[in-house]
Amino acid sequence: MPDNLADLQREIAELGDRVAALRSTHTMYPDDSAETADAALAELGFAQHLLQDCGQRLATAESASAPRRSNGDDERSVLRAVFSQLSVPAVLLDHEGYIRRINAIGADRLGSSPGYLSGKPFANFVDLRRRAAMRSRLAAVLRSGDPASFDSRLAQRGWAEDVHMTLTRLDVPTEAAPLVLVVLSPPPTGGDEGPAPLEPEVEDQVVVLAARRLDVLTRMTRLLLASAGPGGAGRPLALDDAAALLADSYADWVIVDVCDLPDSAEQARRAVVSGPSSEERPRELVRALDPLGSEIPREVLKRGKSVLNQLIEDETALGQAEGGAPVLSALGAGSLMCVPLKGSRGVRGALTLIRRSNRGSFRLADLGLIEEIGEHIGLALPPRSAE
Repeated sequence: MPDNLADLQREIAELGDRVAALRSTHTMYPDDSAETADAALAELGFAQHLLQDCGQRLATAESASAPRRSNGDDERSVLRAVFSQLSVPAVLLDHEGYIRRINAIGADRLGSSPGYLSGKPFANFVDLRRRAAMRSRLAAVLRSGDPASFDSRLAQRGWAEDVHMTLTRLDVPTEAAPLVLVVLSPPPTGGDEGPAPLEPEVEDQVVVLAARRLDVLTRMTRLLLASAGPGGAGRPLALDDAAALLADSYADWVIVDVCDLPDSAEQARRAVVSGPSSEERPRELVRALDPLGSEIPREVLKRGKSVLNQLIEDETALGQAEGGAPVLSALGAGSLMCVPLKGSRGVRGALTLIRRSNRGSFRLADLGLIEEIGEHIGLALPPRSAE
């Protein structure tokens, strides 16, 4: 429990953030709320204890305890040796949820090296739909000291895997704050209905990826040339077709924002939203949002610079629905890129592509291809009224 007013304010602010995240998750996925409900009950229990104890703690006005320090070099060496030799995936987190250390098996499970993963927020490797619940579980373990075990899902760079997580608080004498050990194991059941990876390993080969990019560019060029030919005055239809082509062959969701007037970055409109035909609700959600109310499209429209997020870290970067639910979470996003549509007189719009967490992430080569396609689409847009 908090020892002073500053700690109390921090605890209340963090509790508010976690409760808001849980509320948004429940609003977006009301039929899949068992895990969210369990986490919410844990937060409710914490709030009860906080209300019971904060008055007494604040009344004493005791200064915060000095960080515990000792010359426990031997203990630290033993801890490192045992940790590195564990035969199960294990991750050591600091009190803010950042990866302090990860063993080789754990790093392999997350698809990278221990050096790269150290210092990264562990929540970034959890599927967007499970992040709020995982963060609340982590906070509960840090508060109470009681271990927690629950099912979750990892999602990163082309795969999605159901796992069982066990969180245990570690009070290390040489650390000012407690650490949390996360152990990953197969789920006790076959997991839920989460999507399996879509792309086979062969698609990681450079030749196959290059062939796919060339095919997309060729098909897009044919489409734009057809719209520019005789009888091809239906530019909005060509724009719809271009988005549908990309959604069919290169991404799961494609969003096109357009500026119709000269120097009109402040008046952009959402022109096209293309995605899976069976998911009408997310499509309408994205279509209803103001492009300038979302961080990524707004920056691309105003600055004319592309954005590539190989890993989604901020779920709110594409905006939020009513009630605060992150749009990227609703789309199941795993990676994203947004490029400007450049015409002869500047930025004409923005093209946003999203891949789900069960597909390979966008890479720099993908960004280069979509930037070129963005320029072609920008040139193919009808002239502005003042041009």
